[in-house]
Amino acid sequence: MLLLPRRKLRIETERLTLRQPVIGDFRDWSSLRAQSAEFLTPWEPLWATDHLSRKGFSNRVWWAQRSIANGSAVPLFLIRREDQELLGAITLDNIRRGPAQAGTLGYWIGQPYARQGYMQEAIAGMVHYAFGRLNLSRIEAACLPENHASRGLLEKCGFKYEGVAQSYLQINGRWRTHVLYAALRADRRGRTDVG
Repeated sequence: MLLLPRRKLRIETERLTLRQPVIGDFRDWSSLRAQSAEFLTPWEPLWATDHLSRKGFSNRVWWAQRSIANGSAVPLFLIRREDQELLGAITLDNIRRGPAQAGTLGYWIGQPYARQGYMQEAIAGMVHYAFGRLNLSRIEAACLPENHASRGLLEKCGFKYEGVAQSYLQINGRWRTHVLYAALRADRRGRTDVG
């Protein structure tokens, strides 16, 4: 039997509460994803046929609860505190322990909230949590080479370019090469203009 945490995971930033998804978020989530579909789909894996369904969302919520409980991932929604609006999501996934002490960062934001500093705030909060509370040493992120907004965001958040991974993920139905970034807890690397 899986034991879920007694306290819900929350990360507070200046304007946001990062918290795990709950079933009651379905309408806001499905509406924001549908409204932002054209904006999001060039950068994401193909959406399953039930992507925007209540059942599909329930499976996501169950996965999030289980992942947080077993320490394999930290999937959180971005909630703007002033009006409780759902803006997007951020996930620290593939958390590896042992000698690695690392995780992989992924995120999305609804089109109406893009380029307003919300995701930069969320990434800073997640990185602080990952290094301070989870005691990770390395956070990795990857994006498509032509996704200049995401690359700039990662660089603003202190991630450094590390290289290229051929056919790294299936995005929008095709295997795509990605550029790789990482943030280190004790980063002594200098700034680099490579990539």
